[in-house]
Amino acid sequence: MESAQSEMNILPNGKGHDLGDDMGVPMKTLQEEDQNGTQTVRFDDPEGMLESEEFLPNGDGKKPLRFTDFEGKTSFGMSVFNLGNAIMGSGILGLAYAMANTGILLFLFLLTAVAALSSYSIHLLLKSSGIVGIRAYEQLGYRAFGTPGKMAAGIAITLQNIGAMSSYLYIVKSELPLVIQAFLKADPNSDLWYLNGNYLVIMVSASIILPLALMKQLGYLGYTSGFSLSCMVFFLIAVIYKKFQIPCPFEDYTANSTAAHLTLNTSTHSHDLGHSMVHEIDDSHCTPQMFTLNSQTAYTIPILAFAFVCHPEVLPIYTELRNPSKRKMQRVSNISILVMYTMYFLAALFGYLTFYGNVEAELLHTYSRIDPYDTLILCVRVAVLTAVTLTVPIVLFPVRRAIQQMLFPNKTFNWLRHIAIALILLTLINMLVIFAPNILGIFGIIGATSAPCLIFIFPAVFYIRIVPKDDEPMTSIPKILAACFAALGVTFMVMSLSFIVIDWTTGTSHAGGGH
Repeated sequence: MESAQSEMNILPNGKGHDLGDDMGVPMKTLQEEDQNGTQTVRFDDPEGMLESEEFLPNGDGKKPLRFTDFEGKTSFGMSVFNLGNAIMGSGILGLAYAMANTGILLFLFLLTAVAALSSYSIHLLLKSSGIVGIRAYEQLGYRAFGTPGKMAAGIAITLQNIGAMSSYLYIVKSELPLVIQAFLKADPNSDLWYLNGNYLVIMVSASIILPLALMKQLGYLGYTSGFSLSCMVFFLIAVIYKKFQIPCPFEDYTANSTAAHLTLNTSTHSHDLGHSMVHEIDDSHCTPQMFTLNSQTAYTIPILAFAFVCHPEVLPIYTELRNPSKRKMQRVSNISILVMYTMYFLAALFGYLTFYGNVEAELLHTYSRIDPYDTLILCVRVAVLTAVTLTVPIVLFPVRRAIQQMLFPNKTFNWLRHIAIALILLTLINMLVIFAPNILGIFGIIGATSAPCLIFIFPAVFYIRIVPKDDEPMTSIPKILAACFAALGVTFMVMSLSFIVIDWTTGTSHAGGGH
């Protein structure tokens, strides 16, 4: 009994807590107390209203049951910023390419479906956490399946978010030197230290990411999250503006695009032939497609499916929300998803309407084909790099908590351990990015496995296991929907792994990364 109590005595913020003051008791004990009428929080609370009552004083003057041992201080708006920043990733740069391979209407349908499914997934997590009084993803796994469930959730969060952080820092390593080179008009073959991506990624990690990652609570990052989102809003405005500045067909100034060179640079042919070819491009390649099905269409589905990955961050943000309730956190989630949904669609739409079928998997690279030294696009690249950099601390928090839950389940908060885990994680990720950049392919497989688990499978199976059968039997509509949701996650996992295997066997490259 002692081990079970100590296991459930851990809270999302890493602090210890009184067993008699929390829901941290085994499932069996909680059910027995519920039947005897002595437990305040009950399983028969379908709307989760008792959860909000936990933060109000009881009439008899007794200390109320609490989910956390500190009062949440993060405002509603800051929580929206943090969750929105967790959702927003570098995947927004590939959405125009996804629209080019699905068509506008099919893309809109898929994006809407994924946004709705993500909101439903968060609903399952919040309802499960409200029933048992736990706001840690790993502890939901423990309550549902014991230690194997906790370890599965912790490992999935760790691998998924380490992969995401590695991809973000790889973008910094590869893109930041090019931006500096373009601004300074420097020689690309020079050995200047500030054009070395390895040095730059270490400097960015040490000077920006590490100090933010050492914050004690996630809520403190609300301001940097708001600034990160404002950088992506600047990106979106620039994409919309460029739509009305770039003609179609555009003139390609680079020598690397063979197709554009053959079709547009027709100086060796007659004027009439060149005119007819440009006219043909104007007719066939500058018309938006509503529905498109080609060999690349299937590859865009996983990109969209994982476009709203934020589930490891939901419960930590819930914990630190001021005056928290399930309904309030669901509103935070819905607003964040709606804002990201709008930005995703507008960025994809105007990016696609600028280049149509010529859009590349990374949208900003397509602008560079027109003018590599365009000041606005260079500023946009800086903004995207800033947004990506400021997302890393948000993604690091759930990994550190998962490691603490798996390796130090009985320990209270400790600054030395808090700092050490962040240092070790950032050092490991920097080493991977610098010395083993090809490891990103491995993380592609890991992401294709862990992301469906965190988004679809785990929330559904945790919900099925945690909600008592007396309240919702397996034949009830909510649990049937949850089972179908889990099956959908398995389908996405198999589909994503199949596409990655096909990529590797054929040697082709596709847009990747919804997060």
